[in-house]
Amino acid sequence: MMLQLLTMNRVIFTNGCFDILHRMHIELLTFCKSRGDYVVVGLNSDKSVKILKGNNRPIFCQEDRKFMLESCKYVDEVIFFEEKTPLNLIKRVKPVILVKGGDYEPNEIVGSDLAEVRIFKYIDGYSTTSILEKR
Repeated sequence: MMLQLLTMNRVIFTNGCFDILHRMHIELLTFCKSRGDYVVVGLNSDKSVKILKGNNRPIFCQEDRKFMLESCKYVDEVIFFEEKTPLNLIKRVKPVILVKGGDYEPNEIVGSDLAEVRIFKYIDGYSTTSILEKR
């Protein structure tokens, strides 16, 4: 169970919709794994994705998104959250490091007062939204 593992490992936390898994998602998860032992992904539920991204999203349901993330060798655990932000989940997981994409400033990241923050700098054009706009 997660709680037992958390006491033994350096826990890294990231979160997002991960609606269409693409290269920059994998690069982000690789970055997370290189910073610690146990990577927890907070995954927006279908309901929260709709609130954040609109009624046409998510493309894949939460169970499919979770399955894809759990299949990645850089991810140790995936936990859904329903709220707009993962703050309550961060409080439960108690990570050492929070990782977010380069479109955020460290002080803008939810939970930045609870853990060290690392920003992953990614390449423009690899967001799910930009991929969908090309269709």
